[in-house]
Amino acid sequence: MDLRKLKTLIDLVSESNVSELEITEAEGKVRIVKSGGAVVQQYVAAPVPQAAPAAAAPVAAPVAELPAPPAAAAAPTGHVVKSPMVGTFYRSSSPGAKPFVEVGSQVKEGETICIIEAMKILNEIEADKTGTVTKILGENGQAVEYGQPLFVIE
Repeated sequence: MDLRKLKTLIDLVSESNVSELEITEAEGKVRIVKSGGAVVQQYVAAPVPQAAPAAAAPVAAPVAELPAPPAAAAAPTGHVVKSPMVGTFYRSSSPGAKPFVEVGSQVKEGETICIIEAMKILNEIEADKTGTVTKILGENGQAVEYGQPLFVIE
């Protein structure tokens, strides 16, 4: 299920008198329960049907060749700062404000380097290593997943 669609559903439940919502789609089932003002979500992925071996054989060869270039690009040198949660990545505290860090910025351990918004809560993400920011891997305003690389610090 699309992260934006899921966030919209959570917002609708939290702002309405509905206490529970359950939606089943092809890729899984989502259950959102509001209890005492807080919204709790549960996501269960549907099992993916296995393709017949004859159909999988022609597809396997091209797919095996494609992962090599992204794997090389996904192995940056230096310390990688990863997202500690699912949410929306922001490089600055407000839309018109200066970004917390740029490529080449010196950061100290514990210094705020970005914000991740999760369920309308702005979470400051701090550098977990002192060094220089060499790459910014997250796109401002885009959804990020748990463990997704955001910055490289050397």
